[in-house]
Amino acid sequence: MIKKVLLIEDDLQMQEFIIEYLKDYNFDCKAFAHPKDALKELKNQNDYLIIILDLMLPDMDGFDLFKKLKQIKKNIPIIISSARGDIGNKIHGFELGADDYLAKPYEPRELVLRIEHILKKTLSSKIIISDFLIDKENHTVSLENFPIDFTKIEFEIFIFLIDNLNKVSSREQILHATSLDENTKNRTIDMHISNIRYKIGDDSKNPKYIKSVWGIGYKFLGK
Repeated sequence: MIKKVLLIEDDLQMQEFIIEYLKDYNFDCKAFAHPKDALKELKNQNDYLIIILDLMLPDMDGFDLFKKLKQIKKNIPIIISSARGDIGNKIHGFELGADDYLAKPYEPRELVLRIEHILKKTLSSKIIISDFLIDKENHTVSLENFPIDFTKIEFEIFIFLIDNLNKVSSREQILHATSLDENTKNRTIDMHISNIRYKIGDDSKNPKYIKSVWGIGYKFLGK
């Protein structure tokens, strides 16, 4: 799984240093110097796992930017990285909901440790199966960091197949594991499976994820 980091830092030399350092620890870091560019990026790309935010930025105070970032993606963790290391700024940062506050200058290894600690905590409710990141609590599924827009029923079927990895599940078992009406026909289950396959880019004739088992039902192929 690619761990994507959004860095908002107007010191270009610092940008380059952090990007290269994080790369050594398998983080894919993308940096922006201007708040508006960072906001646009977060709106268009939903696969960032964490943000590193400087406070002293052009045209917008870092705390104001913090609020706007949270409006776009409420649950994304944010580490404040700033030369404003006084207790007042730290308190304000944590009051806004910062997950950590690193006062510059700091050792880059410390940044890595803080990121890893936060991600370990935030990803604990999530599981990784095959190419999928699944958050049962928030009903979200991502494929290679791209969110899949499942309906409620599709999500229920997908989770049931995941929970029965490499086991054949009958249409009746799938039906009873979902909120579908008990009188639902088999072809309705097949239609939902077809929609799931389409959304995850799976080919029914040469399946990578969901295999049809003739006369019985389906099974999810996983590692």
